[in-house]
Amino acid sequence: MKLNRRIFTFATGVALALSASVSFAGEAMDRVMSSGTLKVATDANWAPQSFLNDENKMDGFDVDVAREVAKRLGVEVEFVTPSWDIITAGNWNGRWDLSVGSMTPTKSRAEVLSFPEVYYYTPASVAVHKDSAAQSVSDLDGKNVGASTASTFDLYLRKDLTIDAEGTPAFDYKITPGAIKSYKDGTAAMDDLRLGDGVRIDGMVGSLPAILAGIENNYPLRVLGDPVFYEPLSLAIDKGDTEFNDKLAGIVQEMRADGTLKTLSEKWYGIDYTTAIE
Repeated sequence: MKLNRRIFTFATGVALALSASVSFAGEAMDRVMSSGTLKVATDANWAPQSFLNDENKMDGFDVDVAREVAKRLGVEVEFVTPSWDIITAGNWNGRWDLSVGSMTPTKSRAEVLSFPEVYYYTPASVAVHKDSAAQSVSDLDGKNVGASTASTFDLYLRKDLTIDAEGTPAFDYKITPGAIKSYKDGTAAMDDLRLGDGVRIDGMVGSLPAILAGIENNYPLRVLGDPVFYEPLSLAIDKGDTEFNDKLAGIVQEMRADGTLKTLSEKWYGIDYTTAIE
């Protein structure tokens, strides 16, 4: 599938502004460096971003990004997989140090989290079963539509999505679902959708790369229309450590400048999602 991409700019200063914090500078950084381990929260069931491979090891784009960040910090990496709503709720209390889970930085999330740096951009799209009669996104009006809990996709369906990043393309709400079904992750939504058109849901909203990966893995789905919105995706940390925030921001900037992010994106997606969407 050829993806139409739209250019927009995202100012690094916005991400840093969202991550502003004043208390306990150095606490998280000290914990990571003294333990020699970076604990990273991500998803074990969201290919190609993050998943358990055939060797029962974490793999994927987000996983590779996290490993590279840990390498540049000079520490080992350990992955944990709390639910998305727990990650986005903040107040981690040291249970993990960093989320590399394709999180959109918003002002509401910035009340409890800091966003050191955006590391890639992705389109959000609508998927239906291949046998669906739907030809446009609006054909799902009044239908049962799924999305992962506490995600931007869920907020989009509820017509309550605000992406505060400067330069993010404007979007319209093109679906008025009859019912919204929430899932623990996007893969679970695709698993229900693959059962058949309307068996459990009539469509879903999710990350286009994840939907395309599902199709490549023989999920009987198809993408409906153009992306419904675009979002910048950032590392996230618990609020409270400016030193850690700035260190992580610098590492991601280095990874972008030396081509590491581009290489990892092309490895997992076949396209460079790490620069502004076109």
